[in-house]
Amino acid sequence: MFLFKKRKDGGKDSPVNAYFLVESKRFGSIAFLKFNKGGREVFHTHAFNALTWFIKGDLKEEDVNGNLYTYSKSFTPKLTPKDKNHRVSATVDSWCFTLRGSWCDKWVEYDRTKNQTTEFTHGRAIVSVTTGLNV
Repeated sequence: MFLFKKRKDGGKDSPVNAYFLVESKRFGSIAFLKFNKGGREVFHTHAFNALTWFIKGDLKEEDVNGNLYTYSKSFTPKLTPKDKNHRVSATVDSWCFTLRGSWCDKWVEYDRTKNQTTEFTHGRAIVSVTTGLNV
């Protein structure tokens, strides 16, 4: 657990900066997220469920099935279940506030260009790499 920490959210290649007020993988986290313009190509799930309030900017979300969603400033939070396989891109630098639940042990990333699913655990340690979309 730690308090008041800034770091990349989603790994070193992520365009998202996280400003954690508190992060506990056991109990949950509270953070502000800055989605810098752009996004990552890979789809991913999360190790946690999250509620997210959009504060500034616009975000586009695509799930692995090709469904598209657009989010902008709102008082109503977006629920992201941990098993939702998606990718997010910002059309402009955008800010969110998020409450995250406790972490499960594993989550995945799917790289469509390689047709490859990578399963991760804590510290982004790789558990397995398989061909195809395996969620």
